[in-house]
Amino acid sequence: MAPDKACYDFIKSKEGLFLKAYTDSAGIWTIGYGTIKYENNVMVKKGDVITEQRANELLKYEVDKKAISVVSMTTKKNLTQNQFNALVSFAYNVGVAALQGSTLLKRVLANPKDATIRDAFMMWNKCHVDGKLVVVAGLTNRRRSEADLYFS
Repeated sequence: MAPDKACYDFIKSKEGLFLKAYTDSAGIWTIGYGTIKYENNVMVKKGDVITEQRANELLKYEVDKKAISVVSMTTKKNLTQNQFNALVSFAYNVGVAALQGSTLLKRVLANPKDATIRDAFMMWNKCHVDGKLVVVAGLTNRRRSEADLYFS
């Protein structure tokens, strides 16, 4: 499986486009469509500026990398394109390691049609702000959208 245009468009719609670096809700410098690290592993920093074309290149690079990991984690399951896209979006946002150790992945691997997978997406709607784990409305909305995509 590979991410399709709908996958890229979904992630774009959730991340938004920022051509100047900004700090996200967790205080991490971010640019483009949610990029925090360039291909050379250099972190995004204050003052960085890119073009829309560069933002698309960074998105494709990172989504494709995450997709390879999602494929390797779900290789024995027959996922639909939308299920795959939802998991790629999740991995893009929280990281491959987080997906790998998650209840979400365990439930997908046990039974990709398990209705409690929706609840497992919703477990990931928090981030650390000032040292405290807090619910973030944007993450709640994203997880709901990913779950909706997964089950569509």
